[in-house]
Amino acid sequence: MCELLGMSANVPTDIRFSFAGLMRRGGHTGPHRDGWGVAFYEDKGCRTFQDTNPSSESEIARMIRGYPIKSRLVIAHIRRANRGRVMLENTHPFVRELWGRNWTFAHNGQLRGIKKWPLSFHLPVGTTDSEHAFCWILDQLRARWAKFPSAEVLDAAVAELASKLAPLGVFNMLMSDSRSLYCHRATNLVCHTRCAPFGAATLIDEDLTVDFARETNHTDVVTIIATRPLTRDETWEELPKLALAVFREGLRKDVTKAKRVPKAKAAAARPRVKARKRVAA
Repeated sequence: MCELLGMSANVPTDIRFSFAGLMRRGGHTGPHRDGWGVAFYEDKGCRTFQDTNPSSESEIARMIRGYPIKSRLVIAHIRRANRGRVMLENTHPFVRELWGRNWTFAHNGQLRGIKKWPLSFHLPVGTTDSEHAFCWILDQLRARWAKFPSAEVLDAAVAELASKLAPLGVFNMLMSDSRSLYCHRATNLVCHTRCAPFGAATLIDEDLTVDFARETNHTDVVTIIATRPLTRDETWEELPKLALAVFREGLRKDVTKAKRVPKAKAAAARPRVKARKRVAA
């Protein structure tokens, strides 16, 4: 099985600390040797890095670990292939455009029979069941609304679509539209929110400690989502099983029951909050 890493924050944040822990699991402390990828959002822009080499041995991963990219929203993935060959086109996270925004998607698990589900607009580049599921989700959303709907309406729609995919197998998922981080847990997905008062944290997979009290402002909020806890001295909470959790600006949002909204009345996207200082995660 693969492993996931996500981050949602209310300020541009440096994820090198958490990424260092995940990188070690890609072939050193874990068996996930079949490639890795990471996507960093900068407003609606999306910067992605991928490699078919194990992350613990990848020169690209080492470069990212030394490169303080600032982002409010990050999705990363280390792969242990079970569907699809080890090729760049099968490496998560996958990226597609919808409503003028970059969407990213990473998945851990298997979805039996998903490739029989028809697609109309978004098509896979690779051969994984994960990418097919991503394309199916975007096709369904595109068919419902011509323009970007409100966050609350979109939350409910993604929750509905995730509930249709979950019965196919194991559906641990991270997905983003540059505004929200969507998380669905089938088996393993945990989170930890860092906010004031901040303390020190030590990675499980590497002898590395960061004192966040020195790196943060008292108003900063950063939530890390991972397949398994990354630190040994912080409290990690399991996300609700077989349910969608949504994070915006580092905080978890409630998902209300789906509402049908006429295409012509689809709400416009809310303006983003102006960026403040960078913190470390």
